[in-house]
Amino acid sequence: MAPTLKVETLSQDAAKVAIEACEAKARSMGIPMNIAVTDSATHLLAFSRMDGAKITSISIAIDKAFTASGHRIGTHLYKEAVWPGGPAFGIGNSNGNRFTTIGGGLPVLGRNKEILGAIGCSTGTPAQDQEVAQAGIDALQKLLQSTRAKL
Repeated sequence: MAPTLKVETLSQDAAKVAIEACEAKARSMGIPMNIAVTDSATHLLAFSRMDGAKITSISIAIDKAFTASGHRIGTHLYKEAVWPGGPAFGIGNSNGNRFTTIGGGLPVLGRNKEILGAIGCSTGTPAQDQEVAQAGIDALQKLLQSTRAKL
């Protein structure tokens, strides 16, 4: 039994790669976004508020990344579970009201499905936010694969 754990997490450089990919996708869609990247412990690594992104969406993007990182699944997956009577009803009141079930937060998973961090996007519809976050995930997966190939 090991008395300590080694936890992999996204680096600042990786967070910048994710932000750039998300910004490019948001521009191609014509929707300015707030984009947050967290590490594996839910802490904010990087944030971008594109010109024209909604000010009220700043904390939403950060909380989407927080939720996806902390619970290790996309925020959109809670949709049915949070309705009154659902198994996760009231979960939005947890974690200082930071837990969000609005789509647009996606976890970044490592090769063994361990959580490395997350991306949260907000300003568009939940589906648009998720599409932009997915662009960041795709860029990070490419980066991770290229790095593994060099090892």
